[in-house]
Amino acid sequence: MKAYVPADAAARACGADAVVAALQAEAARRGVTLTLVRNGSRGMVWLEPLVEVETAEGRIGFGPMTAVEVAQVFDGGPLALGRVDDLPWMKAQTRLTFARCGVIDPLSVADYRALGGFAGLRRALQMTVEERLVEVTDSGLRGRGGAGFPTGIKWRTVAGAKADRKYIVCNADEGDSGTFADRMIMEGDPLSLIEGMTIAGVTVGATKGFVYLRSEYPDAIAVMTRAVQVARGAGMLGASVLGSGQAFDIEIRVGAGAYVCGEETSLLNSLEGKRGVVRAKPPLPALEGFMGKPTVVNNVISLATIPVIFERGAAAYAAHGIGRSRGTIPLQIAGNVARGGLFEAAFGMSLREIVDDLAGGTATGRPVKAVQVGGPLGAYFPREKFDVPFGYEEYAGQGGLIGHAGIVVFDDTADMLAQARFAFEFCAVESCGKCTPCRIGAVRGVETVDRIARGDADAIPLLTDLCDTMKAGSLCALGGFTPYPVMSALTHFPGDFARAKEAAE
Repeated sequence: MKAYVPADAAARACGADAVVAALQAEAARRGVTLTLVRNGSRGMVWLEPLVEVETAEGRIGFGPMTAVEVAQVFDGGPLALGRVDDLPWMKAQTRLTFARCGVIDPLSVADYRALGGFAGLRRALQMTVEERLVEVTDSGLRGRGGAGFPTGIKWRTVAGAKADRKYIVCNADEGDSGTFADRMIMEGDPLSLIEGMTIAGVTVGATKGFVYLRSEYPDAIAVMTRAVQVARGAGMLGASVLGSGQAFDIEIRVGAGAYVCGEETSLLNSLEGKRGVVRAKPPLPALEGFMGKPTVVNNVISLATIPVIFERGAAAYAAHGIGRSRGTIPLQIAGNVARGGLFEAAFGMSLREIVDDLAGGTATGRPVKAVQVGGPLGAYFPREKFDVPFGYEEYAGQGGLIGHAGIVVFDDTADMLAQARFAFEFCAVESCGKCTPCRIGAVRGVETVDRIARGDADAIPLLTDLCDTMKAGSLCALGGFTPYPVMSALTHFPGDFARAKEAAE
């Protein structure tokens, strides 16, 4: 018998390691030869730990599995789910970046190659630099870390820069609440990230890459460290990438827990051994980045998508999506939901489809009050905004942002005044202190919200003015985007602010 049990951090937190031990003990008791593969997660977190058994009909799922119920894996039972690929959550997706995640042994080169691994890199090595740059540009890929900047423009800038050294930096400092796509790829299909970084390196003329990984991801750190070794052994990294004569190698670096180091210039300072504070721009990192050299800084998902684009072609990737939002986006559904997890789909879905249909509404069974999209700096969307198509420009037009595509759901018990206060408090705690609008504005914001909570309605215009100042004057997105959750809470849920005055009276 061959079975798959995720070693993904979410699955392990749900008891996957205990399930593995119980499966091994049960197989020994029955005299069954058991081959266990620790794969990544399929993204259906509400079904973790998900055990899959390989059969002639395909992989059959059992979940959420517990150690005391592992006999069902051998005998069948109520936890049997049928073919995993036929489950509604899986069938409804457009899995491109995450096609292998949860399917393969993350550190098996054979598994990786069998499902398209190396195909993108091999094709890229047969192209000229200009052809590669055109391929990335024509795909429409934009930064999946939140900024949405066209990847092709960034690569072209670095490729055209004159310098003795250039670098590729992968921003894996995934700190937004309700986000886990970067972690899932690094734990479930790390070689795709390495392949994407390698394609970037040989395209722009960089011979060294860094993965800047957050310290809160010990499992991802371990898997990525091992994956780099495996990639070197497979010839994907080293002095001659796949025998091409072009050199590229990768080093894993671990951060120290600062949220602001998700901002690219703070990350570069930290990577250089300096304090993680924001740099003024210009100069842009594409021209003066790591150690003052031209540097591509891309998010994990952006880089892990590159092999798909080169394997299938730019046109095939760009065929998905809407407007200027091309390709697919990994929706990370969390918060008060019945079914949370990762769902990869083409841009264009509505929050109504995502929250009501995919997530199944709230876990509490109460009505959905608000959905925050884009992490702790994202806007709160009320139900009347649920039909806005999921796209960069579409959300910007509604005073929101897609960010890293984290979707956090709140039911009708949520206090949006308290959520506005939390946004300021979060900014005050995480600010690097470099600029006054962020450093001082966040503290004044907490104080102003507290005045409103005490019934001082005259403080609301001050709150609005403060948000305008932070949005226009902050050096980076931490201070500049904090007004998004605050103003969306005030705009869409004024009753929560008025109730504070009523309570005070």
